[in-house]
Amino acid sequence: MEIVVVGSKNPIKIEAVKKGFEKMFPNRQFDFKGLAVPSDVSDQPLSNDETLSGAKNRANKVSKKIKNASYFVGIEGGIEKSDNGMEVFAWIVIKSYTMTGKARTGSFFLPHKIAELVDQGFELGEADDIVFDRSNSKQNSGAVGLLTENVIDRTHYYVPAVVLALIPFKNPDLYQS
Repeated sequence: MEIVVVGSKNPIKIEAVKKGFEKMFPNRQFDFKGLAVPSDVSDQPLSNDETLSGAKNRANKVSKKIKNASYFVGIEGGIEKSDNGMEVFAWIVIKSYTMTGKARTGSFFLPHKIAELVDQGFELGEADDIVFDRSNSKQNSGAVGLLTENVIDRTHYYVPAVVLALIPFKNPDLYQS
């Protein structure tokens, strides 16, 4: 059985990784573990580059802590402001000892009320909790689930990016140099 370590204890992230791996490799057996590691970026990454760095850092840190795993996964959610508004997305980085895959989720724009709170220094999850009168929404449906009324929850939001980050592992001959 192959071990997959996710650089987070968040059950949403672990479940998304599990679903992505099962979709890409339905005939293989995996054991999924979560390990809390720091991202070494801001609690609320404020750019595409910072968010990608956080995901890379998480994958790298778990690869140094756990030696008997086959895959190491970092997931980092972030936002970026532009003239169009405040955009939300996440990066997924998956490493093995020989290869790395990465992909970004789809993105969406935050409503003004939530964006204002983020501008004031709140993390997105905290801002969601304030606006929607919830508690710990980031470990449940997240902003995407709250805004879509769970048409897309946070787990399902991450799964396609996990699948896309696994493309090099599904097609190793095309990606190894």
